Amino acid sequence: MRISATIFLTDETITPTRLARELEQRGFAGLYLPEHTHIPVERTTPYPAGGELPPEYGRTLDPFVALGQAAAVTDRLGLGTGITLVAQHDPIDLAKQIATLDHLSGGRFTLGLGFGWNVEEAADHGVEWRTRRELVRDRMALMRALWAPEPTAYKGEFGGVRASHAHPKPVRGHLGPRTLVGGAAGPKLFAHICEYADGWMPIGGRGLSETLPALRAAWEEAGRDGTALQVVPYAVFPTPGKLAHYAELGIEEVVVQLPPVGEEEVLRVLDGYAEYL
Repeated sequence: MRISATIFLTDETITPTRLARELEQRGFAGLYLPEHTHIPVERTTPYPAGGELPPEYGRTLDPFVALGQAAAVTDRLGLGTGITLVAQHDPIDLAKQIATLDHLSGGRFTLGLGFGWNVEEAADHGVEWRTRRELVRDRMALMRALWAPEPTAYKGEFGGVRASHAHPKPVRGHLGPRTLVGGAAGPKLFAHICEYADGWMPIGGRGLSETLPALRAAWEEAGRDGTALQVVPYAVFPTPGKLAHYAELGIEEVVVQLPPVGEEEVLRVLDGYAEYL
């Protein structure tokens, strides 16, 4: 089982370059970074985990800039987002960012994408909350048109692009990098995964014994290769028993959570996680 890590990198934490070097040297498989462009002060949306929203949510570094730094100082470390808020991006710009990072890193990028939870944040980007899932689906199709080997036009419900020259291309071509969808289990989420992704990124990884069979059934019903489905539990606080359970379920990668703190404390946590590598 591959062990990757995630952290809320901020202007107050360990730097992307220092963390990336340490992860690669210690044998971790990858680094995944979350995204929030801003956190409106006047917010009525509750924090999904309950209680007060931790301050690091309003201080996150841009994941693509930070991962670009990580790519430049590593050779093997996987690089991913957990997750990119696709609805909050111009899809033409985002397609270029994704393709550039994947190209420069030699195909090491994983696009973790999600639909968001902060209504006010999304609204400032012009996102209509009730249609955000359909918007993400549409933007994925538009980006794949730009990644196609030949100029390809796309016209969708929410936007379009003319047939265009757009380089570089992701290493996998028009499918883009490995794509994992985050979110809570359910028929709607599983339908999105089966349509345009390589798998699921369940936060915390709870309840997989019950939910995985439903996803696998939907995957095969959609005509996808049953052996190709990837499930990557995300933001996990590991224990030997938990990782053994994931292994029994056929899971090949787990993303463990690091605290949003300075270098000395992050390295201590990495030392503690060494037993799982």
